[in-house]
Amino acid sequence: MKFPPKATSQQPAPSMTMIMVPEEEWRNLHDTLEQIIDLITQRNADDSNSEWIESDEARKLLGVSPKTWQNYRDQRLIPFSQIGRKIYVNRADLDAFLRNHRIGG
Repeated sequence: MKFPPKATSQQPAPSMTMIMVPEEEWRNLHDTLEQIIDLITQRNADDSNSEWIESDEARKLLGVSPKTWQNYRDQRLIPFSQIGRKIYVNRADLDAFLRNHRIGG
């Protein structure tokens, strides 16, 4: 398959070029792109689960008071990491806590 020549500094790019591709090749390319999109979407979802958030944001997401949040940490209900005075919570752990404490449904 030949592609049109690339533009150079002396030659401007064409405004529009049409390339004909056999339907079977087009469908294969389309299917491959769909698979790539699915993989990227899943990876982005996985990345959001490995996101670390600060303690105050986690408390606000749970909708609990500072004292209740402190009690959760004291009782080790939600795993957390502490670096100096900063506390971080893994988003996946927070989501798991919410799922485990779901009522109904």
